[in-house]
This record gives sequence, structure tokens and C-alpha cells, in this order.
Amino acid sequence: MDSANHTLKGEYFFRGNLLLYVNRATETYDLPLHSHDFMELTFVAEGKGFHYIGQKAHPTGKGQLHFIPVGVSHVFRPSSPSSLHEPLVVYNCLFKPELLDRLACVIQDPPIASYLEQIREQRLPSFSLTDLNGSIENLFLALHREFHLPQSGSDGYLLTLFIQLLISIYRLEHDEIQFPLGKQTQFLQILNYVHLNYVQEITLTHLSRSFDWSERHLQRLFKAHTGQTFYRYLQNVRIQKSCLLLIQQPNSPVHLIAEQVGYRDPSTFNLVFKRIIGTTPGIYRQTPGRKQMEAVNPEEQL
Repeated sequence: MDSANHTLKGEYFFRGNLLLYVNRATETYDLPLHSHDFMELTFVAEGKGFHYIGQKAHPTGKGQLHFIPVGVSHVFRPSSPSSLHEPLVVYNCLFKPELLDRLACVIQDPPIASYLEQIREQRLPSFSLTDLNGSIENLFLALHREFHLPQSGSDGYLLTLFIQLLISIYRLEHDEIQFPLGKQTQFLQILNYVHLNYVQEITLTHLSRSFDWSERHLQRLFKAHTGQTFYRYLQNVRIQKSCLLLIQQPNSPVHLIAEQVGYRDPSTFNLVFKRIIGTTPGIYRQTPGRKQMEAVNPEEQL
């Protein structure tokens, strides 16, 4: 692969003083090996392919997070030249090192503060890790939604999500290795399992067998830690996901959205949606302020 022939400039992506940019893109062979004057966190949301760093190709796939420092030549490529055959879909979170200066007063935990200082001072090389519990994917979904559907206080909200993302990365790199699996961590894994597999026919019986806890005990845990029964919790997860899809796929029929979040019966989906959201899926999709912003040119460059 050829060496980098251009550098992407942060001034093209960052708006105002935010110093943060988020997008979702389907990787192709159009973008050559490149570097940039900002840092990048990329999460693979769909498919598989390769992440080229300099002359080396590293396999990547769904659930992988990649950190790319300033000045590192890289590019993502799908496994197949045909993006329709096997697309490689990623979320990109771009940020300037100076953004971490603003967060120094917020993050007081010494190990995490030291970790962010290493990132800010560009002492950490590129790295990748696997999203073991779904926390990284959920944060990228929230970042993308908030960035492209801004509301009151969106800049501040984006920074809180970004802080959560950085801390989650630190935990994946350190806490999972240092601390044994406890009951609290195991229940968190159950919640994450629900968030990752909500489309499937998940039942308490299934969870009980998979995680070796009684159905009665699981129901108590859901009530104690979420304030909901298991089935109400699952319904809320599905409906929250459907709200995002209704905006992301404005031309997709509601019954197909329902299927994508685990509802085979559109009538049931509509009833549950109206109970939780307060309106029908069709009206929700048409509500002013919920329509996606038009795609901007920078997304075509990542």
C-alpha cells in the first residue's frame, strides 16, 4: 500500500470550540492511506475488514475499537471491494488533544487522569481493543445521535458522553484484567447481553440457563437494579433502539423497524411504543427537531 499522500485537517471537522466530531461511515477503497492533525477513536459497528497502519494490515471486525494518534498513517478497508457484499461500517470520534486539557479538572481519579495525560501528550501509540460488554457501542450510538440531532446543551452533553467513553476504554484495558468476575459484574454482563441481543427471543429462562442464576433471583435483580421487571426492561431497550432507527431510516416502513428491534407483530410494537414514548412511531418520526441533519462532506472523507 502506498504511503500517506495527504493529511486531514481538524479545522475541516470541528465546529466552534467543541473540538469533537462524530460520524458513521461505510468504508470503501476511495480514501487512501492518510494521517491527521487530530486524534481518532474508531469503532467497528458492522462487518469485517482490515486496518492498515503504515505498511501493516491488521484484521478488524465488529466490536473492535481503534485509537489512532496524531500523525499516524492509516486507513480502513473492507474485506471485499464490494461494500454491498460485506460492508465495513464504523463510527469515528475525532478530537483534538487540547480537548483533554478541558477535562482534566473533571476527571480526578489519579490512574485515569494519568492515562488521559499520556494520550494528551501523545505518549500512547495506536492500539485496539475489543468491546467485551457492549458499553463502547452504546456510547458511540449516543454520541452519534447527540452530535447529529443537537438539542439544548448538546455540547455539554457530548462532553459527558466523551468522558464516559474514555473511562470505559480505561476500564476495558485495566479493570477487566485486574479484578475477578463478581456478582455485580456478572449482572452487568446480563444487562449488556440484553442490549446486544434484544432482537432475539430473550426470556428469563434463557438468561437463567446462560448465566446459571434462577429465574426468580434474576427477576429480583432486575427490579432492584433497574426499577423494572425483566420484560419491561427489554421492552424499553427495544423501543429506545427503534427510536434511533426511525430517524436513521426515514424511508423504512414501520413494520420493518419493528422487526429490526425484535417485534414480529407490528400491532404489538405500536402499542408498546405508544405506551413508552407517548405517541405512535409514525408521529414520532415526523416530530420537528427529530429529523436527521443533512449529511456533511467530512463524513465522506473518513
